[in-house]
Amino acid sequence: MSLLLLPAGSPELNPAEQVWQQLRDRSLANRCYDSYEDIVGACCAAWNAFTQIPGAIRSLCTRSWAHLSLHPGSL
Repeated sequence: MSLLLLPAGSPELNPAEQVWQQLRDRSLANRCYDSYEDIVGACCAAWNAFTQIPGAIRSLCTRSWAHLSLHPGSL
């Protein structure tokens, strides 16, 4: 595993932020929930629906410019 340092204040480069953005855009934005359990249920349903889209996570988490090179002895 290698760490890839991202610039501070750049959520558009953070794959986790992009996943959350997709969940908000597709399922969670502009809604009111009656209870905490309703919020958790909606988040679980949104996640489950999102994971059923072929290649959705890979497309958000792959960076063509992020090539990591292995240094001898780093394994």
